[in-house]
Amino acid sequence: MMDIDEFLFFDKTPGMLPLYEAVRDTICAEFENVTIKVRKTQISFSNRYGFAFVSLPYRKLKGRPDEYIIFTFGLNHRLEHPRIMEAVEPYPGRWTHHVILRSVDDVDAELKEWITEAYGFSMVK
Repeated sequence: MMDIDEFLFFDKTPGMLPLYEAVRDTICAEFENVTIKVRKTQISFSNRYGFAFVSLPYRKLKGRPDEYIIFTFGLNHRLEHPRIMEAVEPYPGRWTHHVILRSVDDVDAELKEWITEAYGFSMVK
C-alpha cells in the first residue's frame, strides 16, 4: 500500500500516478524486503542497495512527451537498447540506465527483466 509521500510526489503530475503504481506493484510483487524511500526528486527501491529509481522530468525537453516517468536502474554492464534514453558509467563497472515510461503498457516483460537483473546486481555489488 502506498504511503502519503508517494502520493504527494505526484501532486503536480497526478496522471503519472497509475504508471508509478504499475512500476511499484511490479517490483513489490516480484521481490521481498524492498524498501521504498521518497525523496524530493526521486523514489528509490532498494534491498541492500538501490536498484531502481523513479523520477519526474524537472523541465520540458523538445521531442519528449508532455508527461512521463524516468525509470532508472543499475547494471554491471552497458545495456544497448532503443528504449534506453541514456546510459552512463559513474563508477567503473556500474552502469546507470534511464528509460522513459509513458504508459502502463511500458511496464512490460522486457522492463521486468531489466528490473530483475538490476535487483540481482544490487545484491552482489
